[in-house]
Amino acid sequence: MKTRIFKEINNDVIDILKSGGLVGVPTETVYGLAASALNEDAVRNIYEVKGRPEVKPLSVMVSGKEDIEKYCEHVPAAAYALADAFWPGPLTIVLRSRDVIPELVRAGGETVGLRCPDHPLTLDLLKRSKLPLAAPSANPSGQGSPCSAGEVLAYFDGKIEGILDGGECLMGVESTILDLSHTPYRVLRSGALGEEEIRETLLENLKVVGITGGSGCGKTTALQVLKERGAEIIDCDALYHEMLRTDEEMLRDLESAFPSSVINGHLDRKVLASIVFHDPEALLRLNEITHSHIRREVWKILERCVMDGKELAAVDAVALIESGLASECDTVIGILSHRENRLNRIMKRDNISRQAAQERVDAQQPDGFFEKHCDKIIYNNTTEQQFESDCNAYFSEVL
Repeated sequence: MKTRIFKEINNDVIDILKSGGLVGVPTETVYGLAASALNEDAVRNIYEVKGRPEVKPLSVMVSGKEDIEKYCEHVPAAAYALADAFWPGPLTIVLRSRDVIPELVRAGGETVGLRCPDHPLTLDLLKRSKLPLAAPSANPSGQGSPCSAGEVLAYFDGKIEGILDGGECLMGVESTILDLSHTPYRVLRSGALGEEEIRETLLENLKVVGITGGSGCGKTTALQVLKERGAEIIDCDALYHEMLRTDEEMLRDLESAFPSSVINGHLDRKVLASIVFHDPEALLRLNEITHSHIRREVWKILERCVMDGKELAAVDAVALIESGLASECDTVIGILSHRENRLNRIMKRDNISRQAAQERVDAQQPDGFFEKHCDKIIYNNTTEQQFESDCNAYFSEVL
């Protein structure tokens, strides 16, 4: 067999692939050894020529995100978000495969890795041939990945039908492989695309709803509605109290600002309260410290959320606006209720006196503050069932 070198896409290259032959193709990372992913005999030939064990699945090149549904099922929204951001580019996305992809490509598994290469010749080949191409790196197993047509020829001269010469590959590092077939999502192979870029893109596509309002307004009901819609709920009050016990970095900052309040790494909340209660500057400093650490921890939780496949999160905080957390949210919803309703709920919920409930309400922001700073206000002045229905109606509209 004579291995032909092609400088451009023509019918001969396409015919080789459609008839089950192998062609070395350029990408932005390394050269791939391509064959029709729908032709089981051609795929078997890839394994034989490379000396690759058939227990190792092959990635499949496609022409763009419009091909994802053709070859995969149960596709999460994250796949399309990442394809929009990084395709064409050095990212292989592993998804649940449809049966149209031969079992040999999948090495007997249920998933397939899709990749859209950022090279004009290979993209043109994919579009004109209308074939998905099984395409591992164009080297014998165990050898270095080739970055030029000459290197591919040195490996496979006389063993494959053709090589599409697209010049030197610019990156020389293989694509990053990300498994989205189940949660948590995980990187199977680090490559040319950084993991931080992947997380940032997923975060940009996470819908974050901020829920705020004073005590006794009914935030818990609104949050339960969001939870039933699949939202990850982040309770900043519970988070704050946990961090006061366990977050060494925050405790060190508190000890530095208020030395007498932290003894042997443990916060004495009564001592801290006595320091800040009558000192507005001390209270401001306390809020600066705690708010910055809570924002940092919320961001970590959101990063975990997206890798767990979450598409919606709700951040619950009385001081959502003052802390700066509102800026992390796509929309901020204030829950408000009449004062008497709030007092009755607080007394019943916390088993405290009316006076104690009044002191708590009076210490919090007035309704006008939330009406000014929130994107939407939901009023809770009817029955719990009606309020739940109101929340459902609004969330259906905006989410």
